[in-house]
Amino acid sequence: MKAQVTIDRDVAIGDTHDRLFGAFVEHLGRCVYGGIFEPGHPEADEKGFRRDVLALVKELAPTIMRYPGGNFVSGYNWEDGVGPVEQRPRRLDLAWMSTEPNTFGTNEFIDWCRAADVEPMLAVNLGTRGADAARNLVEYCNHPGGTAWSDLRRSHGWEKPHDIKFWCLGNEVDGPWQMEHKTAREYGRVATESAKMMKWVDPSLELAACGSSARNMPTFGAWEREVLEHCFEHVEFISLHTYLNNYADDMPSFLASADLMDSFIEEVVSIADAVAAERRSSKRLMLSFDEWNVWYRTRGKKEGRTVPGWPVAPKILEEIYTMGDALAFGGACISLLNHADRVKAACLAQLVNAIAPIMTETGGPAWRQTIFYPFAQMSNLGRGRVLRSRVESPTYATSYYDPRGTQEHRFSMPEVPYLKCAAVHDRDEGFLTLFLLNRSLDDVLDLRVDTRGMELLGLDRAEQLCDSDLAAVNSREQPERIKPSILEQVRIADGQISAVLQPGSWNIIRMKMLAA
Repeated sequence: MKAQVTIDRDVAIGDTHDRLFGAFVEHLGRCVYGGIFEPGHPEADEKGFRRDVLALVKELAPTIMRYPGGNFVSGYNWEDGVGPVEQRPRRLDLAWMSTEPNTFGTNEFIDWCRAADVEPMLAVNLGTRGADAARNLVEYCNHPGGTAWSDLRRSHGWEKPHDIKFWCLGNEVDGPWQMEHKTAREYGRVATESAKMMKWVDPSLELAACGSSARNMPTFGAWEREVLEHCFEHVEFISLHTYLNNYADDMPSFLASADLMDSFIEEVVSIADAVAAERRSSKRLMLSFDEWNVWYRTRGKKEGRTVPGWPVAPKILEEIYTMGDALAFGGACISLLNHADRVKAACLAQLVNAIAPIMTETGGPAWRQTIFYPFAQMSNLGRGRVLRSRVESPTYATSYYDPRGTQEHRFSMPEVPYLKCAAVHDRDEGFLTLFLLNRSLDDVLDLRVDTRGMELLGLDRAEQLCDSDLAAVNSREQPERIKPSILEQVRIADGQISAVLQPGSWNIIRMKMLAA
């Protein structure tokens, strides 16, 4: 099977923003306790942060980290997580039916972000709370001093302000599973007032309003439009969430499902721009894809989502990712890159243990899941100017099953190409990197790439992630069962790149350029 890709140095989609390569830490299962934070662990530092996890996070290279939720934030009192640890209250968390000890809170998270060298992104509770608590949190975090909330932070040991710039106005409040679920009008009003007051405290903030929690929500589209009718002038971003699944046990359809992310992004862009057009406004909202991942084994089953008895940090949502999951995940990475003009922030959900690229054993080791590798390659190699790729590839017809919402569960999809591709030009360092997914499970893909306006010096690196067993996983016993290997058959000559991509494979090809 053959495929042809044409890229031109002067035909670009847009530049990636650093925040495109973000991730997510929520008080969910063992993400915080036993994940990033485990005092007493042999690898714990003086603050209780696991150094082995920090090392893997730095290898993964996320750039921004969303916190503290997620569903958790809709019932969270931020004041519970600051001040002397021994005085912090224990609370029932209704999001995940567990007990929250509050030994890790806002200040600890900021310290962890500094240790991990990532930008913090905070979400405010617009479920059980509202604008007053939100503006007080901004004052606590960002005001230098001389006021009640800023001086309280200083008394807690953090003299300098945290200077947090990116804030989420709640989480998934369109969903009836959310604490204090709201209509679009109800949410639009509280989001507007919260945004207004938060920016009065700190005018430098960038704010994301909640969009739909899934493309197949019954209110999708109408929700975005009505919310933005209220808060368009007060926010810079609208959010969207997607979790890819293989409920139907249909691997070809699963590998095509990232193309629905493309449609979702383009539809939200159209709605946001329509609201701008109604106002005769030149303002263009950007998108924050602040939850995305592969998730289905522990998603719809109660036994995988909660543990009876209100435990602290239960083992829930601990999805074990396969080789096949890594392929679908890689397709999602490509979708994000190919919308770099409007998706300016994104967060892989989540970071450790709960639907995560990093797994740990409490008291034991940490290791990489299969999805770790496509994200690490995207984040480390995918920064720059995304070029528009013209792909000529054989196609296949498929459909996609998603059980969330009340609409039809199976979505027909048009013919999708076996090859999914993104091309990123790093003009500063002089590299061209191709991200390539061969979605054929049976055929080798003979690839030809025509680069126009670029003089290629030579190959820098070429790697593939593939295995004949799509069910293979990494584990404590076999932490490197799945990992990248060298992609051997790559040739560069006269502006042409040729490569042979194995069936069911994720690939990266990085080239040094003479003409940057």
